[in-house]
Amino acid sequence: MKITDVKAYPVWVGHRNVCLVKVETDEGIFGWGESGLSSRELAVAGAVRHFREFLIGKDAAQIGALWEEMYRGQYFEGGRVLTAAISAIDIALWDIAGKALNVPIHRLLGGKQRDSVPCFITTIKPHDESLIQEVKSFVDAGWKVIRTAAGDLGSTECTTEIDIRKSIADAASVLRELREEVGNQIVIGIDFHHRLTVAEAASFCQKMPEGTIDFLEEPIRHQNPDAYTRLREMTNIPFAIGEECANKWDFRPYLEKGLTNFARIDVCNVGGITEAMKIAAMAETHYIDVMPHDPLGPICTAATLQINAAIPNFSWHEVSPYDLRSDKEIGQFFENAPEENDCKYIINDLPGHGVIVNEDAIKKQIFKFWEAPRMKKPDGSFAPW
Repeated sequence: MKITDVKAYPVWVGHRNVCLVKVETDEGIFGWGESGLSSRELAVAGAVRHFREFLIGKDAAQIGALWEEMYRGQYFEGGRVLTAAISAIDIALWDIAGKALNVPIHRLLGGKQRDSVPCFITTIKPHDESLIQEVKSFVDAGWKVIRTAAGDLGSTECTTEIDIRKSIADAASVLRELREEVGNQIVIGIDFHHRLTVAEAASFCQKMPEGTIDFLEEPIRHQNPDAYTRLREMTNIPFAIGEECANKWDFRPYLEKGLTNFARIDVCNVGGITEAMKIAAMAETHYIDVMPHDPLGPICTAATLQINAAIPNFSWHEVSPYDLRSDKEIGQFFENAPEENDCKYIINDLPGHGVIVNEDAIKKQIFKFWEAPRMKKPDGSFAPW
């Protein structure tokens, strides 16, 4: 079964851009993948165009070999743009493999080890009484694992000023109150969107009694593992790290040095299902559970669920409060999009990853340039979103 074409569709769907990739074969079987490099989709589409030139004519079943050629086929290996493109193509190739054999991808990964996938939900309310009330409503609805956001998430309309010290003080205060309100059986985490320094993250942790939160996600940038080592020495709060990592080599120090307690693997950025399974296995050897990063579209969710089903070391799947799946109009673009129900996803047995894309509808969509919110400190200097 030979590859005959590779097409990238960076288009606006719902309230955001998605970058979908279709791989076609000479047997009429095709697969769909998704890239996760939000706001830089055109760069990914360009990389896909380069890969297309040597992928045409290749055997679509040789997924591992094609991954190696895509990753190592240029002098400059890796990087988020290239691995995001590889991710989408790799997911599409696994989709083809499942469809060719009329089985779900998880059957090709060793079969499912669970019938459903427990999820966590996120509140993006500001760090005040509104957050307390929303989390209490989540608990009343049956949610057992709840994540809070970093506080002020800014705006795409104008630059937002953020006082980090006030932000961490407000976060610590509301989390102390939240723990008192919901008790000890509810898992509570916070995602700081890597906007802190080591000192700020340590100060935040030290403002709360032990046991206030169950995980701290991405408090600082991941590029310097030694910085996380220093932070690890200052707190015993479990870390959830990995959504910035672009491959298994990025993950390696965080797993081997015990710097993360939950591996935030993003299948649409880390190199697809092929690479994600390797990272999950690395994490398993260190007794670290996978807590996937999934703020994207239905194909990302469907591909992630295939991995969740097949690995033993899994914790919770992300249900984003601001993602594509919440848009009512996506039904015209995607069929069989995974739907969270009763705080979990059910693992289905549809061929491939299961999602069907309405290519004609996708072709009619345009690309819209979008930038992440810009944040600045009170002195006017730039602050990470």
